[in-house]
Amino acid sequence: MKFTDGFWLMREGVRASYATEIRDLRLEADRFTAYAAVKRVARRGDTLNTPLITVECFSPAEGVIGVRATHHAGKRRRGPEFDVRPDLSRTARTRVDGTVTELTSGPLTLRMDGDGPWGMTFLDGDGRRLTGADALGTAFATTPDGAHHMLAQLALGVGENVYGLGERFTPFVKNGQTVDIWQADGGTSSEQAYKNVPFYLSSRGYGVFVNHPGKVSFEIGSESVGQVQFSVEDQTLEYYVVAGPTPKDVLARYTALTGRPALPPAWSFGLWLTTSFCTSYDEETVTSFVDGMAERGIPLTVFHFDCFWMREYQWSDFAWDPEVFPDPQGMLARLKERGLRISMWINPYIAQKSALFAEAAALGHLVRRPDGDIWQWDLWQPGMALVDFTSPAARSWYNDKLRVLLEQGVDCFKTDFGERVPTDVVWHDGSDPERMHNYYAQLYNRTVFELLEKERGSGEAVLFARSATAGGQQFPVHWGGDCFASFTAMAESLRGGLSLGLSGFGFWSHDIGGFEGTPDPAVFKRWLAFGLLSSHSRLHGNVSYRVPWAFGEEAVDVARQFTVLKHRLMPYLYGAAAEAHRTGIPVMRPMLLEFPEDPTARTLDRQYMLGPDLLVAPVFSADGEVEYYVPEGTWTSLLTGERITGPVWRHETHGFDSLPLLVRPGAVLPWGADGQRPDGDWPDGITLRVYGDGRGPGSEAPAGERALTVLDLTGSPAAVYRVVREGDHVRVSAEGTELPYRVIVEDTGATGEGAGSGTIRVG
Repeated sequence: MKFTDGFWLMREGVRASYATEIRDLRLEADRFTAYAAVKRVARRGDTLNTPLITVECFSPAEGVIGVRATHHAGKRRRGPEFDVRPDLSRTARTRVDGTVTELTSGPLTLRMDGDGPWGMTFLDGDGRRLTGADALGTAFATTPDGAHHMLAQLALGVGENVYGLGERFTPFVKNGQTVDIWQADGGTSSEQAYKNVPFYLSSRGYGVFVNHPGKVSFEIGSESVGQVQFSVEDQTLEYYVVAGPTPKDVLARYTALTGRPALPPAWSFGLWLTTSFCTSYDEETVTSFVDGMAERGIPLTVFHFDCFWMREYQWSDFAWDPEVFPDPQGMLARLKERGLRISMWINPYIAQKSALFAEAAALGHLVRRPDGDIWQWDLWQPGMALVDFTSPAARSWYNDKLRVLLEQGVDCFKTDFGERVPTDVVWHDGSDPERMHNYYAQLYNRTVFELLEKERGSGEAVLFARSATAGGQQFPVHWGGDCFASFTAMAESLRGGLSLGLSGFGFWSHDIGGFEGTPDPAVFKRWLAFGLLSSHSRLHGNVSYRVPWAFGEEAVDVARQFTVLKHRLMPYLYGAAAEAHRTGIPVMRPMLLEFPEDPTARTLDRQYMLGPDLLVAPVFSADGEVEYYVPEGTWTSLLTGERITGPVWRHETHGFDSLPLLVRPGAVLPWGADGQRPDGDWPDGITLRVYGDGRGPGSEAPAGERALTVLDLTGSPAAVYRVVREGDHVRVSAEGTELPYRVIVEDTGATGEGAGSGTIRVG
């Protein structure tokens, strides 16, 4: 939201008051509070008939400093609030040196000088300025409609880039954009977003989290070109500056505050196939799809039933359409006999025709208008109402309906929708409707995720969720929503996923081939490779099926090849998944996350790192032309063995069975023996593919150990391999396993085999 008319004027009807000078400062051992006048005080009379802005500075965790600016403190806080988890072991301290007051937490210091104009400066551990709130950086404003806004500005340095703010499909670097944190069902080709997160990450090695679950308006160099401005319609604005120094450090600190992703079950990383949305399907259709995948040798792990498993006009009643699926429990049993997991579509809405509408209304489980009427409209489902997840009783009631499906054999749920949440309503717990609009997705997804954890056990819960806000990363997986079946939409989907990863989300997926329309076979085949080199992989469409043979035999071959490849990579991918669970670092990583010191990496949005050691550059063209960047070092194509030395831009042409997929210099890639399933016994018959650092055979490369931990299906260590490069030779020792393994030294071709604990020498 913009308040100014250029540099000199305010917009018509806008009145702003800016913190101008400190009039008082109250110091404690680990925090301080400044009272700022909004005009220069030359005499006692200047203190009358004028506001103060109260600015509290504190540290909720090491390396994080919070600022809370308040105009009128008497406003009742109705909630909801983000679940920010302070670190009670933090050791923040204040220091006063003359007129300068400092608050230090780990590698981050906030400095405020009481002698001079208002300002706050944030410094890193070396005393380097990261950002600061300068003369216009702390304020409140009123607009012609009478609304009261708190606003802050933090300075941008020369060449500084801003990323994140949720799953945004607009340009990856957010500089120059206006971003409103407001949930919307807007698809992937607009400025709207399903997953809005009031957190941004800076290329200078810090992040900013605005602790406000309602609407937050960001102007990223788009009102004042050297500032990131954020504002809320409220009397208080609270934000946290999060230290690095690296982008990974920032994400680790941020997700420690707002929650780390759960570790999804290994089976969820396999290929998902759906009925699609508005297609015609019954058990015969489903069986033909499953048979078709098996006959063509395409490993399938999850089958998903989309909306029309329920009767039309009745979403949701959580009851199978008896005319289409007369024996659902038997059907599910037959599918599970074939080793498949089952996913079901749900949403948080109850249509008026559903038998559950009257039941929920009578029990008080539906959101109401201020006059006591149930809130309803006809968009999506006729007369639909919204489940009030602020009510513990409503959450329990909703889960009771889902529990019946779990008892039938369902394994997980696609928690669709959750964005179009009205603000002209009253919530059971008295929450502020404006704040609940974004936060509703958190309650919805948490309700379902916790049910799955309770019924299936820890480590077995997984969603396919569309809407989310800060903290939603705890309930994976999230997918990109409704995209068109085009190369353009494929690229915009990737931008959204990369932005979401820089917003604290560890796992992400998208509809392979696009959702809207029917993809050209070229689009489908290119999207297959991209989709199967994402953390999670799903074939799904709207009005047409996404079975690979619908797009030709070559599409079948591509689907088979990349599904098997993903399964062989599972020991590596699950290691990256466990890292996301432990640290908040996403599986699909923007290049800047792994190469923050490389200026070229800071703007790349058509390629990514899959885990720490694989570079993926999807092909966004029918003719196979692709341009991508290779960072420093000698990289190796996983598919061809070609070695490429960077830094360099590459222009290549690839067939549908190929794309740039490079292994990082010095990597040790665990390669599974089982290409038919994602959840095999990974240490059994594993191959350690050892890649050189580019020095070549005969070089005097210094010996260095790389420890590689291979996990079991629970995410616990199953085997540890220690690999040491000694010139042309590799020494490998294994711990914690008696199973056989193989070693390939990729740059020399040497191979060796070992079994159990002990050491072998290869080369």
